[in-house]
Amino acid sequence: MTEPAFVEALLVATQRHGELLELPAVQVKAGRGIVGDRFFSRSTRHPERNITLIEAEAIAAVAAELDLPIPLAAPRRNIVTRGIRLNALVGQTFRVGQVLLRGLELCEPCVVLGRNLQTGRNPPERIIRAFLHRGGLRATILNDGVIRQGEAISLVTPD
Repeated sequence: MTEPAFVEALLVATQRHGELLELPAVQVKAGRGIVGDRFFSRSTRHPERNITLIEAEAIAAVAAELDLPIPLAAPRRNIVTRGIRLNALVGQTFRVGQVLLRGLELCEPCVVLGRNLQTGRNPPERIIRAFLHRGGLRATILNDGVIRQGEAISLVTPD
């Protein structure tokens, strides 16, 4: 039997490159994003920026490979998941608690992540390469609601 997939952490930054705050719950609006997040006011023009997700397992794997402690907030994604392969959700509708999301595209790592985590042994390019295809998922929000830490994540099967 496999472990259930769930939300391990919820993270929001109120301004670009600002500190990420870990919250027990976030309010989301369909097609607009997370209320209070840095992309909320711009997300109608960029539906792929509604919400981003990353696997806790991917963060741990990269940390082990690079021998580098990586906090869950470091990749700057909104939802840290556990127990689900996010790459498989591109083009899929899935549920996080009572909120429906649609996976749009992989959220590949960027120079900001590389710069934020760089060390003498791990230059930005090495960090970016390590997170390639493990940087998470961009999704759009399909209905208004609240997402809470610990809530289940499941694929929506067509009727």
